[in-house]
Amino acid sequence: MFTAQSPAKYSPEAFVGTSLDATAAGRETLFMRTPRRFLFVTLFLCMGVFAAEPKGKVFRAGAALSNITPPLGGAIIGGFLPFPATHVHDELHARCLVLDDGSTRLAIVICDLLGASREMFDAARQLVEKETGIPGANVMLAGTHTHSAVSALSTERYVVGEALSDYQRFVVRRIADGIRCATNNLVPAQVGWATASEPNHVFNRRWFMKPGTIPLSPLGEPDGVKMNPGRANENLVKPAGPTDPEIVLLSVRALDGRPISVFANYSLHYVGGVGPGHVSADYFAMFCDRMKELLVADRVDPPFVGLLSNGTSGNINNIDFSKPGKTVPAYARMREVANDVAQAAFKAHQTIRYHDWVSLGARLKELELGTRQPTDTQLARAKGILSKPKPEGRSPNLEEIYAARTVSLAQQPKKLLVPIQVLRVGGMVIGALPGEVFVETGLEFKEKSSLKPACIISVANGYFGYLPTPEHLKLGGYETWLGTNRLETDAAPKMLATLFALLAELK
Repeated sequence: MFTAQSPAKYSPEAFVGTSLDATAAGRETLFMRTPRRFLFVTLFLCMGVFAAEPKGKVFRAGAALSNITPPLGGAIIGGFLPFPATHVHDELHARCLVLDDGSTRLAIVICDLLGASREMFDAARQLVEKETGIPGANVMLAGTHTHSAVSALSTERYVVGEALSDYQRFVVRRIADGIRCATNNLVPAQVGWATASEPNHVFNRRWFMKPGTIPLSPLGEPDGVKMNPGRANENLVKPAGPTDPEIVLLSVRALDGRPISVFANYSLHYVGGVGPGHVSADYFAMFCDRMKELLVADRVDPPFVGLLSNGTSGNINNIDFSKPGKTVPAYARMREVANDVAQAAFKAHQTIRYHDWVSLGARLKELELGTRQPTDTQLARAKGILSKPKPEGRSPNLEEIYAARTVSLAQQPKKLLVPIQVLRVGGMVIGALPGEVFVETGLEFKEKSSLKPACIISVANGYFGYLPTPEHLKLGGYETWLGTNRLETDAAPKMLATLFALLAELK
């Protein structure tokens, strides 16, 4: 028998994520298949499921694209030696999605950038709050990590509070404009989520090798694993970690069925394979365009906006090093990956059960973390390397690059405040960390999260280098070198613990 407190148990919030379709056809099917002796219980439960929109509350969504393509001539980063942009293959954008449950408003912005300094994202967040009223803690900003974009990072990566460049100020303005336009496009909407899998394009890029076959690092120190060891290398032993093939989807549509936006998360570093000096959003934008085609949303007004965020791909790329490679035309591999991931996402998208209303929540916290400081021996070695005369016109080698980074690291603060953020959309949760997060951290978040689906966006709200786990730091390799990794040994587990603490507050 139901007690006086029973209705709270069957509130709409308790049914976030239910697979029951809140339509007349869904109700008819449900009742036809329900034994009569359970009719009362079924009716009671359905009151909770189908009254998904609390009285007086309307869920709304809006999306917009904001062009952030830089002028030619800026430095394209992604490798050790930046080079000038000479051609725009495809425009770069800030892809903006705004959600509103009637009392809380969230904004998610995925930018076609390698990443951005915390100072730039902070400036954008402040401008958004000033111009739209959306609280800064409710604004999530991230880069896709395309390696074919002009830098939005600080000129001196280890300097805190560096003044913004002209391009950074431009991106700040365009992010704020994009969120304003997405807010202008808010309409009553339905929201739903799903997951898919595409395992054929994710490979762990760190490998154990046969003894004696891994060279010393540019710091002159031994490594236990090698990043990108070469295709079909006879010295390969096995990958040094797992992958995450999951695609997490969040979809919003207008009440008439018009697709508004699809947000996705996939743990793949990037694809690459662009033309010389080309600016490109990589496969991230191609995925969004393909989703628009599959959803027959290329002619809707306001325009459909896709967002593909980079998951925990710090040690994941799309190269199977156990097999020989083959030469393909520029952008061909990128398009293949985008199409396959979009196809898997679209198949899952067709199973989504939409909700008329869900509640929203956000938390943003600054976590104090220690920074890695070079030892006296490392610093002396670095200064010695930099003191040697260099042939005129020669680009610096890896040893010299990391020597310069070592000297710079000695000047960085011993403590840094690092932004950690969580957004909740009904029963779905999105975490955000400011660096290149290893896949093990993402898998643990998904496994232990009290809400599902769950995902982490990398290079969000700032950039603090690679974020390997303590176990990987012990193994060494490119992602752990001093100058590639700048935060304390336990940074990743401390960030993960903070995500769970923030999630507990939201739940």
